[in-house]
Amino acid sequence: MPFHIQNLHFSPTLLTLAVGIIAALILVIVCIASYRRSPNKKRSAVLECLRFFIGLLVIALLWQPEWLTVIHPNTKPRIAILWDDSKSMTTTDAQLPQLFSPTKEIVTRAEFTSQILKSSLWNSLSANGDNEIITRAFSSLPEDTSLHAAAGTDLTSPLEETLEKESNLRAAIVISDGDWNLGQPPVSAAQKFLLRKVPLFTIPTGSSVRLPDLDLLAVNAPTYGIVGENIQIPFSIRSSLDREVKTTIRLRDDTGRERTKAIVLPPNKTTFDTMLWKLEKEGSSTLDLSFPPAQGELVASNNTRKFTMAGKPEKIRVLVIDSLPRWEYRFLRNALSRDPGVELSCLLFHPQLGIGGGPDYVDKFPDKIEDLAKYDVIFIGDVGIGNGQLTKEQCTLVRGLVENQASGLVFLPGPQGNQFSLLDTDLADLVPVYLDASKKTGNTEATPSPLALTSDGASSLLTMLGDTEEDNPLVWRSLPGFYWHAPIERAKAGTTVLAVHANRSSGNYGRIPLIITKTAGSGKILYMGIDSAWRWRRGVEDKYHYRFWGQVARWMSYQRNMAAGQRVRIFYTPERPAPGDTVTLHANAFDKNGAPLSDGNVTLSLTAPNGSTRSIDLNKDDSSWGSFTGRFAIDSPGAWKLSAGIANDDAKPVETTLLAQAVDLEKTGQPARPEVLEEMSRIAKARMIQPDALTDLIKEITALPEPRPLENRIPLWHHWITLTSIIVLLAIFWIARKFNGQF
Repeated sequence: MPFHIQNLHFSPTLLTLAVGIIAALILVIVCIASYRRSPNKKRSAVLECLRFFIGLLVIALLWQPEWLTVIHPNTKPRIAILWDDSKSMTTTDAQLPQLFSPTKEIVTRAEFTSQILKSSLWNSLSANGDNEIITRAFSSLPEDTSLHAAAGTDLTSPLEETLEKESNLRAAIVISDGDWNLGQPPVSAAQKFLLRKVPLFTIPTGSSVRLPDLDLLAVNAPTYGIVGENIQIPFSIRSSLDREVKTTIRLRDDTGRERTKAIVLPPNKTTFDTMLWKLEKEGSSTLDLSFPPAQGELVASNNTRKFTMAGKPEKIRVLVIDSLPRWEYRFLRNALSRDPGVELSCLLFHPQLGIGGGPDYVDKFPDKIEDLAKYDVIFIGDVGIGNGQLTKEQCTLVRGLVENQASGLVFLPGPQGNQFSLLDTDLADLVPVYLDASKKTGNTEATPSPLALTSDGASSLLTMLGDTEEDNPLVWRSLPGFYWHAPIERAKAGTTVLAVHANRSSGNYGRIPLIITKTAGSGKILYMGIDSAWRWRRGVEDKYHYRFWGQVARWMSYQRNMAAGQRVRIFYTPERPAPGDTVTLHANAFDKNGAPLSDGNVTLSLTAPNGSTRSIDLNKDDSSWGSFTGRFAIDSPGAWKLSAGIANDDAKPVETTLLAQAVDLEKTGQPARPEVLEEMSRIAKARMIQPDALTDLIKEITALPEPRPLENRIPLWHHWITLTSIIVLLAIFWIARKFNGQF
């Protein structure tokens, strides 16, 4: 039963109206009775009037009062045409209606929109001055090209802005592909059009089915590699073709040197693959990964990606510890000592002859942290605790080195079973497998058994023994087998199994894992469950044996050597961040004597691609390894320069460059989303118009009534001013009653 008093409108129900009238009558009776009992009639009359006014105000709130103002337009009715000008509109998949092209030509979505905007159909709406037509573009690319990657499509904001600016809006038309990625969901804007009773029509453009296309989605190359060594470069390609495609991947550097690989892309799937590349020079190189357009492919611009890698002449420091000079130890020592990129130290605990000596040998385990911290990789062979070998304190040092300074640790168990004693030390958590304590000396085979690569091993750089990915499975099948393997029951959770026993299983756990990797803190762990890798030399000499252990040393020391300076070493994850990612940076700092920094701070100077610079103080952890960490956000693509140094120290800081890859928020070649536009129109009590039915749209808009005056309603029943006023009046009434009682 709504009623109004000038601009004040009430909307009570029959029940609330009756309750309010009864409450008002009771209030009148109470006020009169109180007035008659009071000895001071004048003051009581004022108080009771105030009481009655407060009561009426509360009763009025039950009737949901609103202050209504009506804005009468001073312009002609307007029709707003909003058109999408985002990057996705450059996709070539829009079919012109027969009205504009008798052959229904396929053009870009932007060209389709242009044809509609230039159509003479709109002239009938503005004929005789009946309506004013306004056109506005939205989601256009910014003029600053560095901001293009972060540009997207916002369907909601331009619609809401149109409602705010226009007081005499008759209808709105949106021409878009419906692909939005910024702002609030478009249905929220459609609901506001519904409240204003303004119909919202939509015209879809583009195909809702993905274009026939091959898209090179990503190239996840490492930031640096060792000069003269193979680097594994992973990539992914998405095919939206309905047929199998045989193509050739071409990897080329800035000198023109290239490498190719033939692959087969299944229909409508994403393919993950890798290529090998050998760095032949120091410094940064720009590489280009590409493949030719396939027959029927409509978008060829996404078939190539450029990236950079740096070549470094690294010297990897390795410590090999064992008890007996078994065959595995001898050939491992030879392989590493002859590797020009490795600086080898050996520690041999011979039970009868004592500590081994000779070239590359050390006479004791490095007891000081600064002496141990120089090693990038540590090999622990058939070595345990006691009997003149390692101590628990030394095992604790090894664990600290791996977890805090990103060094690598390789377990090479042997038939003596000495490594079981390591399970009582801090190294126990670093062992990536569960061992069978009833078979401490391991398992011996009467005939040679082969290793079988897992799916992870087939794609790992560690197990890449062939010159190409195609040759690698053949190489592993041709390797000589092993006669002994460690008593492994199963791999622990969080590990990666690269190779298993080809013939034997372990209970209900499947094939026995024999080559296993895991991470520990900042470092990496490798468990080699056989002692016959030296037999891989049969018929090929050092080719596969040397290659395997060289790859192990480089893989384990990769992070540790990302950027090493005189007194500070830094590494970070992810290696190739995108705008919006948070980079975690780790630093190891050392004092002038080479010991981990105990007193001091490490400061990171960060220079963004636009030249702006800021400093970040890295946080020191609680260990004694001089480890510092910090985080920073990547907000733009390009080259970010990092410089880390010890505060208030004259040592030269370490400098490196982090490359942030631009990931476009707005992409071409994506399917259109007409369902978004259809939902918007449905909510706003209009409909989505197909391009072939544009004449129907003109007729529907012509038939629309004149726009209603714009009403502005202020709900007083829950407005903060109303509630505050009631509280203030009640306070005045209570205070006045107290004074009235005194006088």
